[in-house]
Amino acid sequence: MRERGFSPDFPPQVLVETSAAREASREGDRSIQDLRNLLWASIDNDSSRDLDQLTVAQAMPDGSVKVFVAIADVDAVVRKGSSTDDHARVNTTSVYTAAAVFPMLPEKLSTDLTSLREDQDRLAVVVELVVTAGGTVSHSNVYRALVRNHAKLAYDSVAAWLGGQAATPSAIDGCTGLAEQLRLQDQLAQLMDRYRHTHGALTLETREARPVFEGESLIDLEMDTGNRAKQLIENLMVAANTAAAEYLVNKGFPSLRRALRSPERWDAIVSLAAGLGETLPAAPDAPALERFLTACRARDPAKFADVSLAVVKLLGRGEYVIESPEQHQAHFALAVNDYSHSTAPNRRYADLVTQRLLKAAIDNAPIPYANDELSELARHCTEQGANAVKVERQVRKSAAALLLAPRVGEVFDAIVTGASQKGVWVQIAYPFIEGKLLDGAPAIEIGAHVRVKLVRTDAEHGFIDFERIAA
Repeated sequence: MRERGFSPDFPPQVLVETSAAREASREGDRSIQDLRNLLWASIDNDSSRDLDQLTVAQAMPDGSVKVFVAIADVDAVVRKGSSTDDHARVNTTSVYTAAAVFPMLPEKLSTDLTSLREDQDRLAVVVELVVTAGGTVSHSNVYRALVRNHAKLAYDSVAAWLGGQAATPSAIDGCTGLAEQLRLQDQLAQLMDRYRHTHGALTLETREARPVFEGESLIDLEMDTGNRAKQLIENLMVAANTAAAEYLVNKGFPSLRRALRSPERWDAIVSLAAGLGETLPAAPDAPALERFLTACRARDPAKFADVSLAVVKLLGRGEYVIESPEQHQAHFALAVNDYSHSTAPNRRYADLVTQRLLKAAIDNAPIPYANDELSELARHCTEQGANAVKVERQVRKSAAALLLAPRVGEVFDAIVTGASQKGVWVQIAYPFIEGKLLDGAPAIEIGAHVRVKLVRTDAEHGFIDFERIAA
C-alpha cells in the first residue's frame, strides 16, 4: 500500500474526528423530501456493510416505470477539507485485497453513519428516472431525501431466486410487496440492458478470484462471476450515473467524468476477431465489437470468458476527466456519452466529489471546486485507481502463489493476457490468476491459448512463473 502511494492507517486526527462524528442533522431543511415510505432495498455482496445505494421502482399508467436510486449522503458527515476528507482524498478508494480490506473511510462512518443500513433513517441524494417501455430514460431529476432501507439483500441469493434456482430469500418473504418490486426492477433492468447493448454497450464476462478462509488460513480462491442481480444493479447504476452527469450539465456545472476512450489497440482486437473467424471494421466501432462478442458467446459459451478477458485487456483502462458543460466525453464500453461516478461515495472519492457538485447544483450554491482543483483530482483519482488494482492484484498473486506452491511442475491450460517488451503474462483457470511466461516472446498475441508448466512460486513477492510447453 505505501509503495503505491496509499496511507493504509487512519492518522490520529481522523480517529478524533470519527470518534466525535454523529448522525447528520435533518432539522430545518424543507428541501429534503421524506421518502421513507417507499419500499427501498439494497442488493450487495453478502458481507458488505458499507451500503451506498438503495433502489425502488413504480409502474406508471402509460407503461413507463419510475425508478429511484438513493445514494448515501456521505458529504453530510464527511465535510470537505476535514481531516477525514483529506485522508480519503489521498487514497481516493477503498482497497479490497485477499488479506484485508483498507476502507477509504473509517468503519464507524462507512458501515454505520454514512451507510444506508437496514431499518435506519438516512439522508440520501436521490436520482429519479422515468424509463420507457423501450428501455430509454425519458426524464430524470436529482434531489435530496430521507430514506429507509427495508431489506438488506445479497447478490447471489437474489440472483438464484430471480432465475428460479432457489426459494425466495427470507428477507424478501418478510417484507410485503418486495418480491413484486424486485421483479419489476429486474424486468426494467433487462429492457435497459437490451437497449444499451443494441447501441454498442459491450457484453463482457468478468471473473475475479475471491479468497476463501478457514479461520485465519487461506484455503481457496473461488471464482466470482456476474449474475442476474449484479446485472440489475449495474444497469440501474449506469442510468443513475448518466443522469447525474446530465444534471450537472443542465445546471451549468463542471463534472468529473469516467471515460474510456476509443481503444488505441483496436488493430489487436481486429486481429483477435480474425483468429476466431470474424471480421471487424478497421476503425473502432463499439456496435460491431458487441455483435462479435454476442456471436462468440452464442458459439462457445464455455470459452467466452477468455475472449472477454482478452478484449478487456486490449480496451485499456478508464480514466477520470474534468468536463465543462460544453464538452462531452464518451465511455466506449458502456455506449453512453455522459457518465460520472456518483453511486459509491463510501468507497470512491470521485463519487464524493460528484456528490458535492450535485448538492451545490440542487441548492443553486457556488461550485465547491475550482476547475484546476477538479483537474488535479481527476488525475489523482485515475492514478490511485490504477494503483489500487495493482495492490489488489499483487496480494491476490501472493495468495495464489501460496496455494500453488505444492503444484510446481504441473501443467495448465492458459490464455495470454499481456505481451510487451517486459514479458508475456498468462492466466490459468484455477486459481484464476496471472503469472509470467519466462520464455515468452512479445510476438505472442493477447488471447492466444497456450500450455504452460508451473516452474516457480514466491508468495512473499507474488511471483508465479511458467514456461511454455508443446500443446
